[in-house]
Amino acid sequence: MERGVRHMDQLNDVKMADWTSDELHYHQRTMSDLSPWLNAQGTAMLGQIISEIMRRER
Repeated sequence: MERGVRHMDQLNDVKMADWTSDELHYHQRTMSDLSPWLNAQGTAMLGQIISEIMRRER
């Protein structure tokens, strides 16, 4: 795990708007790599992460 990036279990109770950009990008890459094995909840979380990244890039 990259330095300064919290684990997903530490982020569960944190609004995604409060995640750092490094955390968003790290978990997006990790979950994208695992996407064939994600359940519906994981797929939804990945979609939320991608949406937050896109929202910040506007």
